[in-house]
Amino acid sequence: MIRKAKALILLGLFSGAGMANQLGDEAQLHKIAEQISAERIEQDIRTLVAFGTRHTLSETKSDKRGIGAARRWVKAEFDKISAECGGCLEVRFQSGVIKGEKRIPNATDVVSVIAIQKGQTDPSRYVVMSGDIDSRVSDVMDATSDAPGANDNASGVAGVLEAARVLSQYHFHGSIVYAALAGEEQGLFGGKIMAEQAVKDGWRVKAVLNNDMIGNSSGINGVMDNTSARLFSEGTRAVETAEEAMRRRFTGGEVDSPSRNLARYIDVIADRYIPNLDTMMVYRLDRYGRGGHHRPFNEAGFPAIRIMETNEHYDRQHQDLRTENGIVYGDTIDGVDFNYAAKLTALNAVSLASMAWAPSPPAKVEIHGAVEPHTRLTWAPAKGEEANMLKGYKIYWRYTDQPQWQFSRFVGKVNEFTLKNVIIDNYFFGVASVAQNGIESPVVFPGAAGSFGE
Repeated sequence: MIRKAKALILLGLFSGAGMANQLGDEAQLHKIAEQISAERIEQDIRTLVAFGTRHTLSETKSDKRGIGAARRWVKAEFDKISAECGGCLEVRFQSGVIKGEKRIPNATDVVSVIAIQKGQTDPSRYVVMSGDIDSRVSDVMDATSDAPGANDNASGVAGVLEAARVLSQYHFHGSIVYAALAGEEQGLFGGKIMAEQAVKDGWRVKAVLNNDMIGNSSGINGVMDNTSARLFSEGTRAVETAEEAMRRRFTGGEVDSPSRNLARYIDVIADRYIPNLDTMMVYRLDRYGRGGHHRPFNEAGFPAIRIMETNEHYDRQHQDLRTENGIVYGDTIDGVDFNYAAKLTALNAVSLASMAWAPSPPAKVEIHGAVEPHTRLTWAPAKGEEANMLKGYKIYWRYTDQPQWQFSRFVGKVNEFTLKNVIIDNYFFGVASVAQNGIESPVVFPGAAGSFGE
């Protein structure tokens, strides 16, 4: 029944005048998924592993070893991709000096690499795909030992590069950012620097897809699984005020943050476009006692989730390279399933394309209907180019104990609608924007609890 409910969400493509390389239907999203190459991902992981260590405090001058060589190579790859698409990417280093921290005691330039593919009609709206460039061994302060970081997290960075290669062949309404973030193992510093800069620059960030370990299909629990992935998302927004929390207590929203509705959106993408992949929505910010680079974006108020393998192998994470009692430890290349990494990369690429082709999620969504027989939803009207590409809006609702949206109704190009004889107390509700050809934004839950921002 849940799978049938997912099929209610319709996705297509916007076909605008003068927009090249777009077919205007779902065939293009399928094509994007098919273009992702496991071979190219393998090549990139092998190159990243060959730098020996990518520890945040490691060598920066060498061209062959250390974090400096690794980030310069990533930038060169982005530059190459940009050259092949006629300069469609703005490629840059993004850095900040960190000092006085437990894991970075001395002043260190933490340098990420980002590439921005500007949108054609709504360039201030962004969706982001990230992976972590740094690696480590057992001692988080050991910056000299070999730390290949094949799965954690060369797999994520390779996925980011591959998504950029494919998506740079297309034009989108919104902007896409490809990010190789630094300093994750030392304290999520690359993400903090980028999130702070995004706020400062006024970016309207609608989604951050953090890819941290997307290449292991053989778990420490003995499970071999290349057909599932996990989507971690926070429940209530980190920036929620006391007043907003009080309202949520009475109106709901604990499982309808923008991050969680972003996860629902990607769950549907997996079912529709990625063969033999089922995603598990995990109602938790991250794994127990652990963190990832989506968290700084959540803390800045942006929708952000973690995409990763379902079954981890802890002997291959944060380990010195060694063999003890017949057990081999270390994050080496032989532990990576390149086809699986390609599958999760395809999930990212299609999700980014769908959201960047879609209209912006509705703003200022509100709901009314207490002690009434009907439920009325309102939202702000789209403006400018956004209004021109808009076909209308779709209202979604579901029973309060269901993980996915079950019912929907397209209501046209209006800014309010009343669902007759649908009692507000019995369901959760949301609104999505729909483009002329049917591609949809993520669903927005009413009020501050579900807001994707303006």
